[in-house]
Amino acid sequence: MSDRYVRQRILPEIGPEGQRRLAGSRAVVVGCGALGSFQAQLLARAGVGRLTVVDRDFVERSNLQRQVLFTDADAEAAIPKAVAAERAIASINPEIEVEGVVEDLNSITAEDLLAGADVVCDGTDNFETRYLINDWTVREGIPWVYAGVIGTGGLILPILPGETPCLRCVFETTPPVGSLATCETAGVLGPAVSVVAGIQTVETVKLLVDARDKVLRGLLRYDAWEASFTTVATGGPRPDCPVCVERDFAWLEGRRGSTSARLCGRDAIQLLPLEAGAPPPLRTLAARLGGEWEVSVNDHLLRARRDGMTVHLFRDGRVIVDGTTDEAEARSLAARVLGT
Repeated sequence: MSDRYVRQRILPEIGPEGQRRLAGSRAVVVGCGALGSFQAQLLARAGVGRLTVVDRDFVERSNLQRQVLFTDADAEAAIPKAVAAERAIASINPEIEVEGVVEDLNSITAEDLLAGADVVCDGTDNFETRYLINDWTVREGIPWVYAGVIGTGGLILPILPGETPCLRCVFETTPPVGSLATCETAGVLGPAVSVVAGIQTVETVKLLVDARDKVLRGLLRYDAWEASFTTVATGGPRPDCPVCVERDFAWLEGRRGSTSARLCGRDAIQLLPLEAGAPPPLRTLAARLGGEWEVSVNDHLLRARRDGMTVHLFRDGRVIVDGTTDEAEARSLAARVLGT
């Protein structure tokens, strides 16, 4: 067994058998921002044998204050976070298999992206995606670890289908639009991210080494500024839960959800393609755009700037429009780039 893990392997909580379990496991990290990038790095260093990182966005300079794995050069070139993460993790631990997937997790892509996972780790920034993860994991009986950070604090909630409440048991409905603080409005303290991600990763490791009896039961609240931890008891599954009791997977089946989303932390709208199709010809489109457009293109996306707004077209057909929070305006600008 590799000497890489010797300090971890001698822990009685892990041991040689636990290390073998880690090596034989697959973790999927959904979202590679502040929490996700830190989790992915820690899981790779711990020796999780197969690691998949799913993210729909690209690196920006405002990310670098709190998101590990990325460099200033990644931001300058608008490299997709999943691509940059795969490259960085491969250099951190070449003994594991790592795959970065530049896609949006939604009702269409969830089956392919999550299939085969032993655990799913939450690095997302919105409840719509979290409810989708919750639907899939409850249906499949796969554990996942919810977490979120805003301001100087955060939350962690391990979810073990059939044993603990699911996310819909605890957060019954999506919060009203505008009711929650975002990293754009409240900011994020970088060290708070590392603490929450560290705890989240510990809970993930417990699950992977089959120490389920040691997994946190309840919702853990952490405040870095006050140096405080509080655990809120969540009890068992809610008797009227639509997901883990009634088995109604509305988000996974596409009966709930949207084809657009405002991205956390900036004035930007993501637009999903209405149907799957061939990858858009990024370089051909880039060659057609000119004059009033400032255009750049790489193997993963096309970026076109004009009048203070930027359109990013990805190979999977998604579009992110920076500089607006108005869906109609975003769709209008995207249509001018795509010629639709």
